[in-house]
Amino acid sequence: MKKIFYSLFIVFLLVTSCDLYEAPKSSVGKDAVFSSEAGLETYSYSFYNMLPTGSGLNQIEIDLVDFGAINNLPDFLSKNAYSEEISSGWNWNDLRNVNYFIENCADESVEETVRNNYLGIARLFRAYFYYNMVTAFGDVPWIDKPLDVDDVELYAARDSRELVMEKVYEDLEFACNNITVTTDATGSMVTKWVAYAFASRVCLFEGTFRRYHNLSLSTSAETWLQRAVTISEYLMNNSGKKLYIAEGVENSYRALFTNDSPITDEVLMAVCSSAELGVYHNANWKWTSPTFGNRFSMIRPYINTYLQLNGTPYTSKTGWETETFYEECQNRDYRLPQTIRTPGYAREGEATAPDFAGYVRTGYQPLKFCLDETVYDNASLNTNALPLFRYAEVLLNYAEAKAELETLTDADWAKTIGALRARAGITGGLSTKPTTIDSYFQSIYFPDISDPVLLEIRRERAIELCLEGFRFNDLRRWKCGSLLLMNWDGMYIPELNIPIDLDHDGTYDVIFYTSDEELENAKALTGDWNTASANCATVYVEEGSGSSSQLQLVKKAENAEGFYLTWDYPNNYKRVWGEKQYLYPIPYNVMVKNPNITQNTGWGDGATNDGN
Repeated sequence: MKKIFYSLFIVFLLVTSCDLYEAPKSSVGKDAVFSSEAGLETYSYSFYNMLPTGSGLNQIEIDLVDFGAINNLPDFLSKNAYSEEISSGWNWNDLRNVNYFIENCADESVEETVRNNYLGIARLFRAYFYYNMVTAFGDVPWIDKPLDVDDVELYAARDSRELVMEKVYEDLEFACNNITVTTDATGSMVTKWVAYAFASRVCLFEGTFRRYHNLSLSTSAETWLQRAVTISEYLMNNSGKKLYIAEGVENSYRALFTNDSPITDEVLMAVCSSAELGVYHNANWKWTSPTFGNRFSMIRPYINTYLQLNGTPYTSKTGWETETFYEECQNRDYRLPQTIRTPGYAREGEATAPDFAGYVRTGYQPLKFCLDETVYDNASLNTNALPLFRYAEVLLNYAEAKAELETLTDADWAKTIGALRARAGITGGLSTKPTTIDSYFQSIYFPDISDPVLLEIRRERAIELCLEGFRFNDLRRWKCGSLLLMNWDGMYIPELNIPIDLDHDGTYDVIFYTSDEELENAKALTGDWNTASANCATVYVEEGSGSSSQLQLVKKAENAEGFYLTWDYPNNYKRVWGEKQYLYPIPYNVMVKNPNITQNTGWGDGATNDGN
C-alpha cells in the first residue's frame, strides 16, 4: 500500500531524463537522502512507478492474446499498420533513476545490510526494466550508471542479449540474497520472495525463448531452465507461501482477484487501490461496458480446454461439439465459472447470464476481476487488489522448467499441477504425470509438441493465469505467435430465430435472428414473451463473412444441425503475424539520434507488419 501513500518528494534530486541521449541535469542535497535508512526507503518508493497501474495491468492481455475476440485490433496485429515510425517504448527515464540510486547508495554511516537491502530492491527494479526492454526489443545497450553529457555510452551500440541477460541475472541474484524483508502485511511491496518469484519468471522466459528460437548463445537454454528450477524450488521450500483455499473451494480462485486486501497466503505482491485516497481501477467498467474498452469475449476453443471435474478433457466427451451453453458449463473445472459468467452466476441476488445486449460477442463474458455489485460498472471505481506475483505462477514455472529439462517427477507433478487442479475441484490425474495426449488440445494449440506432460502444463498455465498479463510473452517464448490469428468462434446455437434461456433460470436471455420478420414471428409464437423476455437481447446475425464491424456472424456446425457464433471484425482489418513480430521495431527517432543503434531484422526502410 505504500506505493499509494507516498508520492516522491525527493524533488531536489535528479531522477529523470527524457531519454538516454539527453543531457542530465545537476543535483543538490543528495546526502540528506543517502545518509539515512529513512532516506533510502523514501527514495525506493519512486521505483514502484515502474509497475503497471490497476487499469493498465492486463491491457496487453486484452489486445495481444489468442483466446479472446475484441472490437478493435491493435496496430501491432493489423496488416501494414505498425512500423518503426510509430513504435515506442525506448525510454530510459526509469533506468537513470535506479542507476543514480545504486551509484550513490554508498554512505558508510548507514549499516551495510541496510544499504544492501535497498540496493537489492533497486537492482530488482533494474532487472525488471531490462527484462521488459529485452522482451520487447531483444539486444539493447547495457547501462549501469547515470550518464553525464560527455559519456560515450550516450551513443553506445546495442549490447548482446547474452551480456544483458547475464547482467539481469546478476542483479536478480543480488536482490534475492540481500533483500532482508520477507513479509509485507499490505501485500504491495517488494520482499525477498517477490525477488525470487520474479527471478523464476525471468529464467523460465529466457530458457524457453532460447530453446524455441534456437538461439546459440554462450549460456544455454538448459542453464536458464535449471536456474528457474533452483530459484522456484527455494521459494517453494522456504517462503511459507501456499495456494489459497477457502472453505468453499468453488470460490477460492476468484477471491484472489476480488478482495480489496491481497490474500497474502498466496499473493506475493499486488497492485492495490484505495477509495479513501481516490485510487481506483476500471476492471468492472472494462469487462461490462458496451462502449468503454474492447468488449473482450473469450472464444470456444479456449473454453474447450477447461477439464471436466474428473480430470478428463471436455473434448473427450461424446457430443461435446453441439452442447448448449448450459450443458457445456456443467461439471467443469471450478475456475471456469470463476473466470466467465456461467449458469448460476448472480449479481445482487439476480441471475445474470452473459450480456448479449451490451457486451459479449461470443457468449463467454469475463468476470475474473469484476466485483458483483453493479455500482462499479460505469466508471473507474474498482478497489480490489490485482496480483502482480503469486505462488501459483511459481508452481507453474517450476513444473514447466523441469518438464523442459525432462526431470519432472510424479511428486513434482502432484505438488504443482496436481495441487492447482485440486484447488479447482478436479479429482482425477492429480498425483501422477499424464501419459496420453489430448489430441484436440494438441491439434488446436501446439501440434509440434508431442510430450503429454508439457502439453498439460501449458494447458494449466493458460487457465490458471488467464488474463493476468502472461499470455503474449508465453506465445512469444514458445514461438507460437501464429495462434494470435485463431478464428474468433463462440458458443453453439441449436437454432436461430427462437429465444434462448442460456442459464435455465426460466427467462429468455437472447434471440439470434436473421431478419426483422423472423424476429417478429418469434415474438408472436412465444406466448410468454412479454413476461419472460423483458431483458432478452436481440442479436441480428448472418451466415458467412460480412464486411460490417457491427455484424454478428454465425457459421454452420459441421456434421450437425445448429450454428456457432463468430466475430468477424478482422475481416476489415486483417490480423497478421510474421517472424519479425517476435520483437518490436526500434523507434525511428532512436536511430536518428544514435546511428550506432541498428534495427531489428525485418523492420526498417518502410517495412510494416505485413505478416512476413
